[in-house]
Amino acid sequence: MNEATIKELLNEEKLAALFPADRADQFFDALFGDAAEGSYDIKLSFERYDANARTLQLALELHERPGKCLACNLTYGLPEVFSRHPIINIKGVVAAIDQLLGEEAHCKEWRLGGTRESSKALHIIPLIITIE
Repeated sequence: MNEATIKELLNEEKLAALFPADRADQFFDALFGDAAEGSYDIKLSFERYDANARTLQLALELHERPGKCLACNLTYGLPEVFSRHPIINIKGVVAAIDQLLGEEAHCKEWRLGGTRESSKALHIIPLIITIE
């Protein structure tokens, strides 16, 4: 399987279906009792495929909401929270990606990397999936 094929399988439209835009609102509603209290929206995106390491790297992009603050101290602990939160459901996202890959490859394991600050208004949590 090559990167072009994987990019086609994991295009923006399919990733948006796997991780809908309203999932951040559901997360904040569960966390704070009001989705409007959330400081960011979450988008799942494809970053790259490393054929040698047999890894897919996707990203959970945390986009600051207008009038809110995307403070580092609020996002650095999120990989641990997101890895097990039932609304974020990374395990389910990885299972759906496994289905999209079909018979060509299978998701063996996954992990969330540490939060990276791309800009003041965009923080990224890597989702690294090992495939076989």
